[in-house]
Amino acid sequence: MDDEKSFQSVWSQEIPVKEQLSIFRRLLRFVLHFKNEMIIAGIGALLVSIINVLLPYGLQYFLDNFLVKTDVTTQVILFAGFLYAFGSVIKGILQFTYEYFFALGSEKSLEGLRAELYKKLHTLGMRYFDQTPAGSIVSRVTNDTMTLSNFLTVLSSVVMSFFSIISAMVAMFSTNVTAGFIVLAFLPLLLVIIWQYSKRSSKLYRSYRERLSRINTNLNESIEGVSLIQQFKQEDRMTNNFENENHALMKTRFDMINLNSLLLSPLTSLLYSLALALTLMYFGFPLRETFVPAGVVYAFSQYISQFFNPIANMMDQMTFFQDGIVAGKRIFRILDNTDYEPQQNAEAGLTINQGKIEFKHVSFSYDGKNEILHDISFTVNPGETLGIVGHTGSGKSSIINVMMRFYEFYKGEVLIDGVDIKKYPKAEIRKKLGLVLQEPFMFYGDINSNIRLYNKNITDEQIKAAAETVQADTFIENLPGKYHAKVGEGGSEFSQGQRQLISFARTLVTDPKILVLDEATANVDTETETLIQQGLKRLRKGRTTLAIAHRLSTIVDADQIIVLNDGKIVERGNHEKLLSQKGYYYNLYTLQNSQK
Repeated sequence: MDDEKSFQSVWSQEIPVKEQLSIFRRLLRFVLHFKNEMIIAGIGALLVSIINVLLPYGLQYFLDNFLVKTDVTTQVILFAGFLYAFGSVIKGILQFTYEYFFALGSEKSLEGLRAELYKKLHTLGMRYFDQTPAGSIVSRVTNDTMTLSNFLTVLSSVVMSFFSIISAMVAMFSTNVTAGFIVLAFLPLLLVIIWQYSKRSSKLYRSYRERLSRINTNLNESIEGVSLIQQFKQEDRMTNNFENENHALMKTRFDMINLNSLLLSPLTSLLYSLALALTLMYFGFPLRETFVPAGVVYAFSQYISQFFNPIANMMDQMTFFQDGIVAGKRIFRILDNTDYEPQQNAEAGLTINQGKIEFKHVSFSYDGKNEILHDISFTVNPGETLGIVGHTGSGKSSIINVMMRFYEFYKGEVLIDGVDIKKYPKAEIRKKLGLVLQEPFMFYGDINSNIRLYNKNITDEQIKAAAETVQADTFIENLPGKYHAKVGEGGSEFSQGQRQLISFARTLVTDPKILVLDEATANVDTETETLIQQGLKRLRKGRTTLAIAHRLSTIVDADQIIVLNDGKIVERGNHEKLLSQKGYYYNLYTLQNSQK
């Protein structure tokens, strides 16, 4: 209930008209990249609106000057019919042209926007993804951008409607000034209706978009955690949550339908009927001194239709407009996000050659308020291995996050080969620092592509050599297709240990100077761990290694070990020295051995 109140207070607020116009102008920036298509479409729309005026005028002239005469010839009638048909064909061709080029420009604009959004996501720091549900991000990249496809087609309607309204007004005043003012008197009322609709609908569409995002988030979590849901018999709870979200979405949709039914085309049609009735009453008023020809009445009624029909069309398109404005606001929240990944003050040509690591009085906080690491200092010489141990939440992974430049630190220094890590180009850091995580991730494809990661500079021979080093070749060679064996989504057809071995091979094939292991053997069985340890002994030669260890047996041969507690280094030394101190490390090691 509290979540619903919070949702209502944040997402059920209307978007001010000024902000809507600002979002609209920003969306136009993507359209203007394809101005050639839009110019052609605009010219086509202008010509169609001119033909729409000329066709009724031609019929008016024919009615009042030829058809009323009793001696009109068949040739004149056929010629008039031919001209009208010819004009209609030209109108159809031009209408196809402008609609085609508007659609073409809209699709290209949508593609450009989606590409920029995707590119922007890959520049954001890990903090953004920590705070934003994956389902919400997916909803913005897929649903919201697709909504903009409909929104961009509104431009076609707006441009065509603008030309039609202006041309119809000119034609009406040219035909009869008084009748023109009668119709024009309805324009302020139409503008008030549009303003009220824009004001009321923005909060409904905003609520709808956010509820749809919540459903996507709910669905994403249900799919990702389906095994856990079934294990703890949470199916009913998850189903109820989804049904509540779905019902709330339906209710919001009903509110949108009610508003659209009240303020859109039905009300516009009513005003059109009133304008036509008043105009016909004016033309047929008994006290008029002059007779109004039938052709004028016909032409003027057509002009009224051409004045109101585009407005009614635009009112129908307002649903797409408001939905697009809300979607645009959500998309621009990503594009305007400044929570970038840590920036490098890169010096050109700077490379990592030896792999010496130094942390000097480093303190770190994820939120800028609560420090996770406090005054961390250590040195790892080239080729040495540093083991990092501590209980959950002690700051082990935070050291890795700082080291890999996933998060920015604001106190102290991190040096590689005596140079501030912020001075290295990002590409050099990613090339020379190899990371293996506790939870390996595999991409859809085959084993070869998962190790190579589409790096064309890596040969098949290097892939096989890396797999042999980490003992992954043992099971790969027994697979159908071997290194071209198919990998499904997430690599679910492989065991945890097999996925980890492939992850090791993926890191080693790039020949990193510094190896970073984040509890890389925590989830593998003892037999697989033994295979990995055999490979790592050969691998660590000539490389600097930082290894977060869950199983202390994996770092007993480390050159030095630091023990963390509450973000501080409480002990340091090699395995034998730490055991002799009979402190924190001794207790951890004794506890693990006693559980074997």
